[in-house]
Amino acid sequence: MYKSIKHFKMYINGKFQDSESGKVLTVINPATGEKISTVPNATRKEAQFAIDMAETAQKKWKKLPAPTRGKYLQKCAEEIRKNKDNLVYILQEEQGKIKSLAETEVLFSADYLDYMAAQARTYEGEILQSDNIDENILIAKQPIGVAAGILPWNFPFFLIARKMGPALVTGNTIVLKPSSDTPNVALEFAKIVDKVGIPAGVVNFITGPGTQVGDEISHNHKIGIISLTGSVEAGKNVMEGAATHMAKVSLELGGKAPAIVCSDADIDLAVQAIIDSRIDNNGQLCNNVERIYVQEKISKEFTEKLAQKMSKVIVGNPLKNKKAEMGPLINQIALDKVDAMVQKTVKEGGRIIAGGHRVKIENGFYYEPTVIINVKQNSEIMQKEIFGPVLPILTFKTLSEAIELANDSEFGLASSIFTKDLNNTLRAVKELEFGETYVNRFNFEAMNGFHSGWRNSGLGGDDGRHGLEEFLNTHVIYLKAHPEDTLG
Repeated sequence: MYKSIKHFKMYINGKFQDSESGKVLTVINPATGEKISTVPNATRKEAQFAIDMAETAQKKWKKLPAPTRGKYLQKCAEEIRKNKDNLVYILQEEQGKIKSLAETEVLFSADYLDYMAAQARTYEGEILQSDNIDENILIAKQPIGVAAGILPWNFPFFLIARKMGPALVTGNTIVLKPSSDTPNVALEFAKIVDKVGIPAGVVNFITGPGTQVGDEISHNHKIGIISLTGSVEAGKNVMEGAATHMAKVSLELGGKAPAIVCSDADIDLAVQAIIDSRIDNNGQLCNNVERIYVQEKISKEFTEKLAQKMSKVIVGNPLKNKKAEMGPLINQIALDKVDAMVQKTVKEGGRIIAGGHRVKIENGFYYEPTVIINVKQNSEIMQKEIFGPVLPILTFKTLSEAIELANDSEFGLASSIFTKDLNNTLRAVKELEFGETYVNRFNFEAMNGFHSGWRNSGLGGDDGRHGLEEFLNTHVIYLKAHPEDTLG
């Protein structure tokens, strides 16, 4: 029997609309392979219109007091919590998350907006001493103008809050482009923006491929800052476009997070934390553990425990199997890529001790949680981002060797170390060349920290005071008193 599918409209200048082209994009449920919705396939002209409307709206929006702008974010947070169940379902359906993670993403987004709303009264400028008589030097923080947020598919709801929150509270307007794989929950977010009465043009959601919408956003001279979360290739394309008009870029790109397990580590803690950091979001997270370095003395015990626990992870359709601990990869391309990397590693001498195969569940894109040993440092699986539930393992003799191996990467987002030795910890956090280092815990950042990658993992960053300042220009004012106004 024919199953009807939903249709979502994009949101531009305070109105929900389809594309004038009449064309649509089809969204697939990765857990079943079924078509679940369509969204507008916007034209370049429509992207230009969204940017134009954001520019017009920003002239009034920036004049509102920052606490007033923050109140709109608080209203959005309230509506998110009221609509949690619906948002969680849509997020699971189009992205394949397990329910607990989908709930975390939705509720964390609400908390994040409240956090950014509170920044309205905390971000500040400075007063400097001048060399001149009767002069003050002021450093003020001003909005950049129109911001653009290019969203990934792995956290399609939270990344809206992460980009929209700091942009709006600091006086910018924003044009958001959801991933074509996961636009539904973004357009549901647009309904919340509309309901709370954020003025028309301040927040815009436009759907379409990167070759049209993304390219226009990157090259349009009215965009002052482009915040992208995505691949290294996408980041380079955005930088190339932004360079044509010197727009600021904030890029969170790929990761290849190493986990160092020292011989004095709590092995059970390390095993569980690494598994949690690998299967989180079905292995599709930029700061997931992507490679392990374990000290030779404990390598056998650690590896056996890791393989045993990885083999017991329950894989399933999160909407049907409530016990599922891991769902599908996002699409067939992702599934093929992960399997190809595993099979190539085996041909090169790697040995699978857990998993290593596709999982047949309905017509979804599932892969077994996998552990591989006998890999080489220069192999593809140790150097390139897997973005799937696969853990390659190497051993090391000394901490110096482990740190050198960990730093041997084009990426520099997240890293971790497991040890009870304070000297090991202090040395690692000083010498590991990554934006984040987690000690004796799973990999996941805090909203008041600063999520920032080094090397090919990106430029700029998100979260906390430093992330907020990505959306601000610095204005230096030399304020000299008029001679008639001075005393004496």
